[in-house]
Amino acid sequence: MKKFYSSKIILISCSVITLLTASCSKRVTSLTEKNSPPAAPEHITIGFSIDTLAIERWQRDIDIFINKVNELGGEVIVQNACNSIEEQNRQLLYLLDRGVNTLVVLPKDAESITESIQKVKAKGIPVISYDRLTLNSDIDLYLTIDSEKVGEYMASEMLRITSGQNWYCILGPKEDYNMTLIQDGINRILRTTNTHISHTFYTEGWNYDLSYQEMVRILKTNTLPDAIICGNDAVAASAIQAINRYYPDIHIPICGQDADIAACQYIVQGKQDFTIYKPIIRLAEYAAECAIHLARNEEIETENLKVRPIHNGYGNIKTVWLEPTYVDKNNLDKMIIESGFHSAASIYGN
Repeated sequence: MKKFYSSKIILISCSVITLLTASCSKRVTSLTEKNSPPAAPEHITIGFSIDTLAIERWQRDIDIFINKVNELGGEVIVQNACNSIEEQNRQLLYLLDRGVNTLVVLPKDAESITESIQKVKAKGIPVISYDRLTLNSDIDLYLTIDSEKVGEYMASEMLRITSGQNWYCILGPKEDYNMTLIQDGINRILRTTNTHISHTFYTEGWNYDLSYQEMVRILKTNTLPDAIICGNDAVAASAIQAINRYYPDIHIPICGQDADIAACQYIVQGKQDFTIYKPIIRLAEYAAECAIHLARNEEIETENLKVRPIHNGYGNIKTVWLEPTYVDKNNLDKMIIESGFHSAASIYGN
């Protein structure tokens, strides 16, 4: 995985704090405030609050985001909440105190940061919700992959490869709103079929030990599922590890999302049937561009993008939806390797 490093990064994790002086004297308004907007700040600092960096996907997003902001002349303060709601709220207030010009947030819990976001907005700082919707909060923009479409792809492609009608879902945390959207997409496809979701398990805190243990529990029952839809590729990997240990000679159709390296390797090996690739590079770079535009009180370019508002409990939030893509062994080289997302060597080992 390609890594980006720059002297213009400020990384603050739950265990290590590194500080860099940042300008914070200017008030920034949202694009909806048309009357007498303040001058754009000469020095732009973007705050990025993320729930965890323990997931391969989020490490890549952050690397790409930082690189793009640096390219555009800004710098980034990253706050890693290490899967703690309390820590994320504390760190959001820290970013407020640092005077960031735009705040980007990937919430651990969709409903847990409302009060902190209100305090940020009260200072005129624009807020972007990144890939997970922040509920009941006044946010300026929501940027995401179309998770309902992810669910639709998962269901329709699984129907294509298996005739079994007894499916299980091993998803991420229930508080991750993307899981709700994925389930909506799955149900939209399955409602006209005889296939049904017999069991759904939510992996609290994206703790893959829990999803592994759940798969072990399932394997020890008398009835194995005909297919397993997983909340992401890491969850799928934990399920595959359990299957390999207890039933190495059987194959249960299984899928995930994110096109992790391990998932691509499993697809080549025939252990995972497919993944849903999400245009992470485009999402992270576009988020960086939007964050800079908001900091400068500039309009955001949405031409050729799917824009449809979503109600988050506070109001209708302007939302940009990027399209996911189905990836299996037949198109993996074209979609993943030729695009530069992963190298052939990392997938095939040569």
